[in-house]
Amino acid sequence: MVSNVSTLFRNRRNTKEMVAGLVRSLVSQKIGNYLIFFPSYSYMTMVVRSFETLFPEFETLVQTPRLTEVDREHFLQKFSRHNSSTLVGFAVMGGVFGEGIDLVGDRLTGAAVVGVGMPPPNLERELINAYFAEQYDAGYEFAYIFPGFNKVLQASGRVIRSETDRGVVLLIDRRFASRNYQSMFPDDWNPTGVHDPGDISQVLEDFWG
Repeated sequence: MVSNVSTLFRNRRNTKEMVAGLVRSLVSQKIGNYLIFFPSYSYMTMVVRSFETLFPEFETLVQTPRLTEVDREHFLQKFSRHNSSTLVGFAVMGGVFGEGIDLVGDRLTGAAVVGVGMPPPNLERELINAYFAEQYDAGYEFAYIFPGFNKVLQASGRVIRSETDRGVVLLIDRRFASRNYQSMFPDDWNPTGVHDPGDISQVLEDFWG
């Protein structure tokens, strides 16, 4: 868990290279297939450009808007058990690859979740906010925090799909270290705090070693 990086909208341009470097550390310790999840297409595109520029040695695969069923199957077929080099897929939380897919065994080695998945404000969100604020004094939680964290859980859950699966999940956002988010972590989550690519490399070397 990387707790010293802000993924807030106003900070994204300033931290995109940092996020790209963190992803590189995640995918460098073991050859395999990885999925990197973002809260929006625009943020994903920003980091993908930085990642491909800084680390062109990696094969990348990027989710596009309005995927057809054929496009979806083509994307998933790339996640083969027999890949001889690392594949880094980029996708959006809450989309077709953030839930409802089963990449068992070696088809998915690890994932990163960039951001807390919080939905953007709109009329529906604000109505939910107002209702639960009045009923339970927890409007913001029900309108934004809980729906966002559900996307985080769904994306993270892509990695372990059977009792024999083994993999890693990297959470990138300083908000994950807050008491509010820590209280929502599943009981079997025991995240290791890291602060830079070197920390990630060391933790993963020990894990995969």
